[in-house]
Amino acid sequence: METAAAAVAARPVRLGLLWARLRRYPMTLLGFVIVGFFLFTAVFGQMIAPYRYTQQDLAGRLKPPSAQHIFGTDQFGRDIFSRVLTGSRDIFLVAGSGTLVAVVLGLSLGMAAGYWGGLVDEVAMRLVDVLLAIPPLLLAMVILGTVGPSRLNIILVVGFLYIPSVSRLVRSVVLDLKTRQFIEAAMLRGETSLYIMFREMLPSILPPLAVETSMRFAYAIFLVASLGFLGLGVQPPSPDWGLMVSDARNYFMGAHWVLLFPAGTIAVLVVGVGFVSDGLRRMLLPGGVSH
Repeated sequence: METAAAAVAARPVRLGLLWARLRRYPMTLLGFVIVGFFLFTAVFGQMIAPYRYTQQDLAGRLKPPSAQHIFGTDQFGRDIFSRVLTGSRDIFLVAGSGTLVAVVLGLSLGMAAGYWGGLVDEVAMRLVDVLLAIPPLLLAMVILGTVGPSRLNIILVVGFLYIPSVSRLVRSVVLDLKTRQFIEAAMLRGETSLYIMFREMLPSILPPLAVETSMRFAYAIFLVASLGFLGLGVQPPSPDWGLMVSDARNYFMGAHWVLLFPAGTIAVLVVGVGFVSDGLRRMLLPGGVSH
């Protein structure tokens, strides 16, 4: 009972320390606000959108921003603001799930290669080097051009493309941890490899992994939007932001808002995630505040 009470009492202290650290980095706090806002729209966007994202009004096509349509309307008379709100769901679902796949598989591969070394390490890292040598967008286009675009395929492709970066980071941390005394002590106690990797090493891997995950998420957002722009992302009638930018190219000169609002939304979210990533690096990694 005393232990539980002490843990409950310590929570406000930890939250207070976290808030104090965030206040030292206002851009990081801004990043969390931006990401939190878009996460809210991803969950509730379809409910709070003033119009259905598929609702067309051909008589009101290409109308500029107004009180009725905050972001204006597109070439089919659809409300751009409603489509941007609803489209955030696909961005978080596809880019977030792809990043999660990359983190889980990259963590497992990096830990195995770094801990066991030898042939396992050599084979795994050579495969990683091959994948890193190919531009991610080009490889994604080749794969999706072969298997076809769908949400599941895009998630798997995003995860596959970012496994090498995550695994190399994890491997480097594991190689350093293997020389530490607490790992050697666990080996002398006869602990199993899985115990050592997931109970002894994993807590030390999590801080740099959190930073890497936030960076990969930012890259995944941009990759998913790029695939949508090229027609290989989530297909219509989904309000994919990249697809909205692609469809708006032919109307930019006469109706610039059709392109600027979805493109600006992508930029704001990527910058917000970048602020979060930089803040996590400063707060979680030793010597992270280096200029």
